[in-house]
Amino acid sequence: MNLLIENFSLEKELILDRESNSPFKIRTTSLSVSKQDKQIIECHLTFWVTPQLYDRIDRESLFNLKPEIRSPFSAGKFQDSESQDSESQDSTDIQITATLEPALIPKLAENGTDAEQVTLYIERLNQQEPKHPILSSYSWYALEFKQQKESGETGYRTLWTYLKPFELAKQGINSKDIDSKTINEAMLNFAASWGDIPQVNVQTDGQTDDQSIDPNNSEDSVDVISPVTEEMIHTFEELTNNLSEMTEEMVSESIKEINDAFEEVTDSISEVSRNINSSETIFQAIINFFVEDNWQFSYLKAEPIVRVNFQGKNGQWDCYAKVIEEKQQFAFYSICPIRTRLNKRLPVTEFITRANYGMIIGNFEFDFTSGEIRYKTSIDVEGDNLSFALIKQVVYANVTVMDEYLPSLIAVIEGKAGVREALSRIEV
Repeated sequence: MNLLIENFSLEKELILDRESNSPFKIRTTSLSVSKQDKQIIECHLTFWVTPQLYDRIDRESLFNLKPEIRSPFSAGKFQDSESQDSESQDSTDIQITATLEPALIPKLAENGTDAEQVTLYIERLNQQEPKHPILSSYSWYALEFKQQKESGETGYRTLWTYLKPFELAKQGINSKDIDSKTINEAMLNFAASWGDIPQVNVQTDGQTDDQSIDPNNSEDSVDVISPVTEEMIHTFEELTNNLSEMTEEMVSESIKEINDAFEEVTDSISEVSRNINSSETIFQAIINFFVEDNWQFSYLKAEPIVRVNFQGKNGQWDCYAKVIEEKQQFAFYSICPIRTRLNKRLPVTEFITRANYGMIIGNFEFDFTSGEIRYKTSIDVEGDNLSFALIKQVVYANVTVMDEYLPSLIAVIEGKAGVREALSRIEV
């Protein structure tokens, strides 16, 4: 299959994260789309940010930027604008290239067939639908950062450059599409940026160059990887706490590959593939709902789970939607933003029990061991389709109840009110 990359100039200012309390502005320079068999499969955006904005991106892990998925700087850390005179401050701006969340690619395809049309569509969103998920920093995966300093260019790449999100999220994925060799090459190339390790060069026929490292050759791989094995293992262990579950399993297998000379992982990848293929129908309906309803979200396709953050009148908390495809069930959970201390778990248990009595749609759940509280709504659609309206009812009924009960629940957790007093504030 032929891969065509189209570039288009996008010299505009875009405002991202307008739905949040801290929207920010980026200065774009270009947009590119990758097309396979005339279908858009990937979208890259290149833009500039000030050192001050980069500090925020770094601090808040915007653009899915986590400390543990970065390669080292190529030539020293970034320079801040205060270190240069005002006339040359623009030269300290940092160039970022990011790739769009694969779940949003179909929205691009609906509104454009080439880079120019996609560019116009994003410009239109910026004016007419500023809260669209495409204009969320969490919908983009940072690939590369660059800055020109007086001493030359510096920057770094992220793991997303090698474990490409669009490759990992391809529908119909199977072990032939993303096999152990592909993962090994990606992880080895990422490891190469941490030390003096030759990169794996893949030719157009998919074969590695004879002079490159074969990641399936255990003796060669061990000899090359050994100088950075310990640091990389620590890095990938941290990584598993931050990536989608699909990526977690791949990265987890790759940790073993580095430590054990890149042994075969095809079986585990096939298992992930089966999980993905078995859960596309309802799961895709959930994805479509959050896209159409303008929610910011991330997803764990192998589970499959969609994670969102909700801001209510009385607080902010994390939510997740879980699909059990084989049973045709969908459950939505709101997670209480604070956990219950040991000395408050009995009154919280009483609160939950009393609150649940008479609940018609959904119920509170309490993990007495961890202290986590969540509210669950769910639906079984066996023999039917999961429509937009049904998903909306499950989601909004859930967050409405959590928002209503949250102040009283927190009052009990923090010991500021007794159970009956706290409930009386709600059930009047």
